[in-house]
Amino acid sequence: MDMRPVLFFDSGVGGLSVLAAARALLPQMPVVYVADSAGFPYGTKSEAEIAARVPALLGRLAERYRPRLIVIACNTASTIALAAVRSALDLPVVGTVPAIKPAALVSKTRVIGVLGTDATVRQPYVDDLARRFAGDCTVLRHGSSELVELAEAKLHGQPTDPARYAAILDGLFGQDGGARIDTIVNACTHFPLVAEELAAAAPHPVTFVDGSAGIARRIAFLTAGQDWPETPGDGRAVFTARDAKSDALAPALERFGLTRGETL
Repeated sequence: MDMRPVLFFDSGVGGLSVLAAARALLPQMPVVYVADSAGFPYGTKSEAEIAARVPALLGRLAERYRPRLIVIACNTASTIALAAVRSALDLPVVGTVPAIKPAALVSKTRVIGVLGTDATVRQPYVDDLARRFAGDCTVLRHGSSELVELAEAKLHGQPTDPARYAAILDGLFGQDGGARIDTIVNACTHFPLVAEELAAAAPHPVTFVDGSAGIARRIAFLTAGQDWPETPGDGRAVFTARDAKSDALAPALERFGLTRGETL
């Protein structure tokens, strides 16, 4: 019986949206979920900080948990450090990048919004995705670290103000041409966790897309033919720093099958 886990990595709880999609497709998958709480949030950090931190940390995690595959369930970390992590580790590494290609496939107005962290939306990687997959579209971007905090607050069971979501979305709809946006890319794995709040705050109906389903299919492809245990066992939630805030997440983590808590 092959008990090697799939390791999901994020700065916080955003990667749970990716984990949920993967678990739906691969219910027998053993899981280690790592939140870099000591480095949270990534979206306000410099590229140099993330490029130095993420490969080193994932090297330690790979050595400790011996995963069969690593998922960087964070757009910011992926757009900056994915290539370095892949070159450093001798195992498959799946990244998370803004879902601009599927957004372009569904947009009717050909005006797409990309909602991510500040660090993600300014990356040349996003320019390349827009050029390759949405060349006939207007792609508008807005970075929001506040939305990451709102998603974390929701997972902690704290109420959030609808007006804050409306103000964040105005960063897209308020741009020149923004009134024609019909599709928004949730380019941060935290954002699908507040998908209902975002949809309610939008000034008109829009389609929100993210890459979680595609990542789940990629995990299934890369692990095809491998043995899985009959049951996945207790999922592990690992924090790089432990405090009262991370302890308060236990009920939410259990809903995602993460019943064992650890500190790196």
